[in-house]
Amino acid sequence: MLGLLFYPLKRVEINMNKLSVLVKAALISSSIALANMPAYANLPLEINGQIMPSLAPMLEGVTPAVVLISVKGTHKVQQQVPNAFKFFFGEPRQNPSQGRQFRGLGSGVIIDAKEGYVVTNNHVIDNASEILITLKDGLQIEAKKIGSDEASDIALLQINTKNLQEVKISDSDTLRVGDFAVAIGSPFGLGQTVTSGIVSALGRTGLNVENYEDFIQTDAAINSGNSGGALVNLRGELIGINTAILGPNGGNVGIGFAIPSNMVRNLVDQIIEFGEVRRGILGVSGRSVNSEIAKAMELGTSQGGFIEQVAPDSAAAEAGIKAGDVITKVNGKLVRSFNELRGKIGSIGAGKTVKITVISEGDEKTFNVTLKKSKTANVEPSSIHPIFEGAELENNSSGQGININSVAENSPAAILGLRADDVITGVNRQRINNVAELRSFLKEHKGVFALNINRNGSNLYMMVR
Repeated sequence: MLGLLFYPLKRVEINMNKLSVLVKAALISSSIALANMPAYANLPLEINGQIMPSLAPMLEGVTPAVVLISVKGTHKVQQQVPNAFKFFFGEPRQNPSQGRQFRGLGSGVIIDAKEGYVVTNNHVIDNASEILITLKDGLQIEAKKIGSDEASDIALLQINTKNLQEVKISDSDTLRVGDFAVAIGSPFGLGQTVTSGIVSALGRTGLNVENYEDFIQTDAAINSGNSGGALVNLRGELIGINTAILGPNGGNVGIGFAIPSNMVRNLVDQIIEFGEVRRGILGVSGRSVNSEIAKAMELGTSQGGFIEQVAPDSAAAEAGIKAGDVITKVNGKLVRSFNELRGKIGSIGAGKTVKITVISEGDEKTFNVTLKKSKTANVEPSSIHPIFEGAELENNSSGQGININSVAENSPAAILGLRADDVITGVNRQRINNVAELRSFLKEHKGVFALNINRNGSNLYMMVR
């Protein structure tokens, strides 16, 4: 067993007059040094003549943008989470059973005050039939789900009220291990709580290998109910969305994880623009480089993503990337593992061009790769209009229209007359090319409207009241 060794304190005789002079000199010196440093959070240099730095000025501008999220609904499927890694939504949500009613609490962050956009975790609002937002001043507003992405655990909500305050989103790629971090959320439903710490590690993966991960690790205290809350820097800028903790009993042990702000921004922008995450794919499979692989393949690097296979006709194949190459950077940012590579690529939208740096046969090369679209879709139909509830929607691959992949029996969409394989091509004779255009049109339109539908090659109109 490793023991702790305590050294006895050494007795020191101190001349108090000399100490007073030294302390005053040190305070003056510290004041000069602090005055010459960058003001990250507008910290006051002194209070009542004493130096007393505080995070309060920064937090006063940020905390109104962090909200409490209350949900209720019915679980349909039990969530499978490895025992060692616990999402910390709260006790009512940790072991749901099929068909069981639930209530839960989480957190969210206002990222656009004008539009009322609130970002949170998908697991906070998953299967929720009612989502209620509570602002810091106590005002409660019902929220609408705009879209979500289960694989990255991000969801976007919208609320309709005035005088909201948003948090500025920072560039998480500039983070360094050791940077200070502040977590804001509502643990255990106690109300808004602030904790502080540092960035403990970057590029963490492995919580769920099937998902897209590139976590910031922090020792800022995070507990049940902090899911979806903000991780900010000392300038009050969002650097991540608190998502998970590592702890044997679901409690804080100083290891928390947050989704980086750049990943959040990429995914949210796609949800706003398309109504779904149009995930870009590179088309490679492989594993993380380790010392054994590096030695066997004579790579000259012990980090990165080793490519074992490149899919035919994939984005990687078209760019010239080959099996045996090692991907070391994405858009100039280092990649430490294959899972980190997967997480970074998975948050970048289809059609985007990225710079991929590889080591190929001992040489470093950079390729411009245009990512192709994943076949998965995550449109939230009811967020567009209630009549689409029960329909599975997906933007047409041609970029012209919206496919209806399926329609649930007795749902509002089925009652309206929508069928699987229908294609929505317009509203009121105005062409609609994607979910974003449909949502935008219906947001501004009041009253009766006509859906233009293409069914088996024939055009028809459906009146919606």
